[in-house]
Amino acid sequence: MHRLSAEQVLEKLRAGNRRFVENRSRDRDHLKDIEITSRAQYPIAAVVGCMDSRAPSTIIFDQGIGDIFAISLAGNVINDDVIGSLEYACKVVGSKVIVILGHTECGAVKGAIDCVCLGKLTGLLDQIKPVIAHVPECIQPRTSDNPEFVDAVARANVRHMIEEVRLRSPILTELEQTGLLAIEGGIYDVRSGLITFFRDLQDSEPQG
Repeated sequence: MHRLSAEQVLEKLRAGNRRFVENRSRDRDHLKDIEITSRAQYPIAAVVGCMDSRAPSTIIFDQGIGDIFAISLAGNVINDDVIGSLEYACKVVGSKVIVILGHTECGAVKGAIDCVCLGKLTGLLDQIKPVIAHVPECIQPRTSDNPEFVDAVARANVRHMIEEVRLRSPILTELEQTGLLAIEGGIYDVRSGLITFFRDLQDSEPQG
């Protein structure tokens, strides 16, 4: 798998999501996969997704045991522990792609918009709040009851978290700059199952 380029890995992920959306997910022998991966693992990608139960990374990309590193955290936020995990995945194991994956109707994003205060969740949501200002003012009303605004904040949050990865990890930045790694953003639609990568968007939204 390490012979795959970053672009080939991205296409593999795209193809997997297409199969998932079309209800053509591959039949897998999980016991055989367990046997094979008990000796070593060579995941082709690392996906940082939200903990939302509707968006399990391995399933929505139609991948199997040992195919991807799946990191799940509310609001797909980036912290030092996530950075360290990504550095292990890419520098040590050799994963070729990092996907920061948000999703529509995100509860963490709604919580940030509503300024929810609840234990340690408060600090997590504080990491999302700054991106709200980067959503164009033309999107109104700016409340958690407006799905368009919630999804715009989710996209802005993914972009922000990508920049956090680049800012906070010289190791991953070097891998990206030398072409050994691609860092991509995407949004999973909880209604259709479709993942849209940011590079595929026709009209890139302004950042503020």
